[in-house]
Amino acid sequence: MTWLKEWRLRLALVVAVVGPGFITANVDNDAGGIATYSVAGAQFGYTLLWTMIPITVALVIIQEMSSRMGAVTGKGLSDLIREEFGLRATFLLMLALVATNFGNVVSEFAGIASSFELFGVSKYIVVPLAAFVVWGIVVHGTYNSIEKVFLSASAFYVCYIVSGVLAHPDWKAAALSTVTRPESAGFRNYGYLSMIIGLAGTTIAPWMQFYLQASIVEKGVTARQYKASRLDVIIGCIFAAVVAWFIVVACAATLHTAGTYDIKTGADAAEALRPLAGEYAYLLFAAGLFNASLFAACILPISTAYAVCEGLGLESGLDKRFEEAPAFYWLYTALIVFGAGVVLVPRFPLFRVMVLSQVVNGILLPFVLVFVILLINDRELMGSYINSKWYNVVSWFTVAIMIALTIAMVIAQGRG
Repeated sequence: MTWLKEWRLRLALVVAVVGPGFITANVDNDAGGIATYSVAGAQFGYTLLWTMIPITVALVIIQEMSSRMGAVTGKGLSDLIREEFGLRATFLLMLALVATNFGNVVSEFAGIASSFELFGVSKYIVVPLAAFVVWGIVVHGTYNSIEKVFLSASAFYVCYIVSGVLAHPDWKAAALSTVTRPESAGFRNYGYLSMIIGLAGTTIAPWMQFYLQASIVEKGVTARQYKASRLDVIIGCIFAAVVAWFIVVACAATLHTAGTYDIKTGADAAEALRPLAGEYAYLLFAAGLFNASLFAACILPISTAYAVCEGLGLESGLDKRFEEAPAFYWLYTALIVFGAGVVLVPRFPLFRVMVLSQVVNGILLPFVLVFVILLINDRELMGSYINSKWYNVVSWFTVAIMIALTIAMVIAQGRG
């Protein structure tokens, strides 16, 4: 009975700290992520599934470092950057983060609009209503209540797993493509290489590190609880990767097989699935797009408000009232209002804004990753929780690959 009691205690500890890692990893399967995975499946079939393993490894490593730093120091990432590297570097980083996250918030509200337009509902009704709901959940909730809502939204990603099964893919071909070394000829194909860059770029974003570390701190996770928190991060990353895998598989089995390659958004993919995979797969895909977009429309402004307020030494936190952290909530409100408002402007160059945000995202990412690794290897800051030698090798290699992919992505975007 001793082992049973010990097992129950460990399970209780995991349940107590679960949330930040699972939420952060899964919210990155947002409108942009769903569109990217859909395009990968539609254009290249199963041939890009091999990327899921290295991308998941990179995601786990980077997320693990951010959560460990939050648990050990009790401070957010931008707070530590300000203390260790100065206010000027922090201010410039925050400006870039606000710019790229605003573009991402716009894309989330565009995802909300397009998901309901599939059912004939106007964006002029859905977007303002969604913006009000998103604002109300965060402003009138506490950290614990908001986290429960976000965890429920994360679970809703199962829709994509079900839609993947309903697409009746070639399971053997999908499995072999996941574990088989890719053909070298593919890397000489500009479109194939660009899609690899897109898959990597949509999975690991700068805002994730700021949100995860701030959430770890606000949840009160300490170094003593860190092992359970690390499990939360790993499980969240794996689940997010499984969802992404099924989105690629669903589109590969239907759209690619039918020769439907011209997919630009998640809504395009859902609409194209309707005659190929059936009504249920179509409904699940569309519902998943709405859930993902609404979920991300909550998280991205929160991550921005956390980062900016911590970096400038202002009060922040979901457990604080509006009057206790006015800058935090006003910045959150402004991002919601203007992000939703842009989507409602007729003939606004929405696609250009979304593309530009991804370029800024790519430029910012290497700087954030380098800051994370420098900070986590500071023994005065982290004590015995610094990276081990082998972990540093893996993490620096991951950063080098992400920098190379980011540069390639920026060049590709610059060429149109």
